Amino acid sequence: MRVFVTGASGWVGSVTVKELVDAGHTVAGLARSEESAAAVEAAGARAVLGSLDDLDLLKAEAASADGTIHTAFNHDFSRFAENCAQDARAIEAMGKALAGSGKPLVVTAGAAIPTTDGLLTEQFAAPAVSERYPRASEQAAFSTLDMDVRAMIVRLPPTTHGKGDKGFMPILINIAREQGFAAYVEGVAAIWPAVHRFDAARVFRLALEKGAAGDRFHAAAEEGIAMQDIAAAIGRGLGLPVRAIAPDEAQAYYGWFSHFARLESRASSEWTRRKLGWEPAHKTLLEDLSERYYFES
Repeated sequence: MRVFVTGASGWVGSVTVKELVDAGHTVAGLARSEESAAAVEAAGARAVLGSLDDLDLLKAEAASADGTIHTAFNHDFSRFAENCAQDARAIEAMGKALAGSGKPLVVTAGAAIPTTDGLLTEQFAAPAVSERYPRASEQAAFSTLDMDVRAMIVRLPPTTHGKGDKGFMPILINIAREQGFAAYVEGVAAIWPAVHRFDAARVFRLALEKGAAGDRFHAAAEEGIAMQDIAAAIGRGLGLPVRAIAPDEAQAYYGWFSHFARLESRASSEWTRRKLGWEPAHKTLLEDLSERYYFES
């Protein structure tokens, strides 16, 4: 299958490209710079120089491929609403290019979605777009279903971990370094689902190959890890004490990250495992945090 991948040099996109190439697919990967393009080509794919704002380019590449996987997203949280709008425009453009084709369009979304019972399942739809929840990836993808596009969603946990991680775990580690101790918020049942990025890449490939229109998949190897356990692992890794802090101290300790540190987000992947035959094969989050590479920089 000829597959177009956005974010092909990114944290999840790069290993998704490798997963696809190793499975025998021919891949074209979107890259924003010459350096990123070189990394895409080194992985065995054809590099396509451009960005999510190049809508005509996205349309052309999606139309010429047998399937599209969208992993690109700008993670500058100071411009989050703007980045969510850019993401939706890109998804809608690729969807229009695929209209009437029945081709797969696999779109990335987040699994940090609040639910009434605390457990997010694949059957639970994303909340309506709002100022509090501006990301519209799922809505943009599923708006193409009436156009005969085989649109699907892969939800990623707040932490998609592994060696070289530049996401939430390094942020928490750096905060602990600066504050002199690792912390968790007392009285808050903060919990995150997690997945190793190699396991996440396999979900994207299997969704492309096996998924049906309207499917939502959860790339969640672990349903939820308590923030208290994450803080303990960070404390061990840095040789720092671990403390419980009061809710009114969270902003002073975490700064802009305070909201994420108090997330109560569990995600089941039971249906995903049955539908795709997916089983995680790589390290758990706490196993990863026992490795020195998380604490060497």
